[in-house]
Amino acid sequence: MTQPRHIALAALLAVFALTAAAQTNGSNSPYSRYGFGLLGDGGNAFNKGMAGTAYAMRHGKQVNSKNPASYSAIDSLTFLFDVGLSLQHGNLSQSGRKANAENTSIDYLNMGFRVAPRLGMSLGLMPFSTVGYKTMYEKPLSGTVGEVKQTGTYSGDGGMHEVYGGLGWAPLKSLSLGANIGYLWGNLEHSSTMTFDDSNISTTQQQYQAEIRTYKASFGLQYVQPLGKKQTLTLGFTYGLGHRVNRTAYFYNQMLTSGSVVGGDTASVRNAFELPHTFGAGMAWEYGKKWRVGADYTFQKWGDVKFPQVVQQPDGSVSYEARKGQFSHMHRISVGAEYTPNVDGVKWRQFLRYQVGFAYTTPYTRIDGNDGPRDYQASVGVSLPIINMHNNRSLLNVAFQYEHVKPRMAGQVTENYFRLSLGLSFNERWFMKWRAE
Repeated sequence: MTQPRHIALAALLAVFALTAAAQTNGSNSPYSRYGFGLLGDGGNAFNKGMAGTAYAMRHGKQVNSKNPASYSAIDSLTFLFDVGLSLQHGNLSQSGRKANAENTSIDYLNMGFRVAPRLGMSLGLMPFSTVGYKTMYEKPLSGTVGEVKQTGTYSGDGGMHEVYGGLGWAPLKSLSLGANIGYLWGNLEHSSTMTFDDSNISTTQQQYQAEIRTYKASFGLQYVQPLGKKQTLTLGFTYGLGHRVNRTAYFYNQMLTSGSVVGGDTASVRNAFELPHTFGAGMAWEYGKKWRVGADYTFQKWGDVKFPQVVQQPDGSVSYEARKGQFSHMHRISVGAEYTPNVDGVKWRQFLRYQVGFAYTTPYTRIDGNDGPRDYQASVGVSLPIINMHNNRSLLNVAFQYEHVKPRMAGQVTENYFRLSLGLSFNERWFMKWRAE
């Protein structure tokens, strides 16, 4: 295949991924109502089966966007192109009531290549957060006109995406440094509507809207220490820059009659958002090109960021203000392992890569003054070589994930997800110099 055809294939896949991302939503969770929504894990094809473990992982034939220092390991002859999607079945239960939900989502789109000796580069697109839910409740109200039924509807849509460019440089054989600089954008939309079966009572509606546009920057380091002829230990560290987001959030408090607005207030707050400082550390042990075992720890300082909040004033009016204290610091621990029978073998099954992983995450959101639900995840995966006469390096990555979202307070929603993640990793030798006979 010629290089122009490679470029056309990459462009076609990019257009497909962007189009699909605009048409799918990876959430039906009511917990996406809080904060920026459900946060993306930032995982790539190779580590979905390892529960996202990646900070100390480096390999010349895969893109690891969670630690940009890893880009320095990309093979000098290789152009990498990764695209991934997920198919998800969710079971939500609350106080004996159950509901099922199906979702699809584009997980990431990225590429990697060598720029110069010891200098690698990656470009990519991935979700930062997802908002998508709709819930309803009914309850009777007693008043002077008798009993009235109130129906409440909560809904939300939107989310944020990041496009990034990154470099990884190895000033020393054992030491690599890297940085991702990205652009973050998206919309957050929430609404709360109260209707009544008495036509004399007006419908009330509250809407929360914001358009996010800002930068995002993260930095990484990896250090490789040989432990004999067959073993290596790699340490990885990352830092994500926290900063103020100079955007305005809007709050609409409206009264409706026959679908038309008959009264209400509008409030707004400037510089309404902040992104947290994020710290990551991990280690990975590799043995004889067969075993890779790693562990990661992530800390995000959400407790220190501002977010818009409706505040009830003493005179009964409301204001919209950016305040701290609405979130909690988030902690995430993951462990993962990968096994390859024989990278130098001759049979297809010897090239299979088997993965397993586990992760535990504390919430960053708070609900009615209490911490949100904890998150448990277990995953298994396999990477299947796509072999032809010219290429046995491209992979189809398949991962099965089980996620359990457990609330801390009685009466809240418990969620269970079964997820199939598919990733295509194209590994083409674009830069090989062919010798004419």
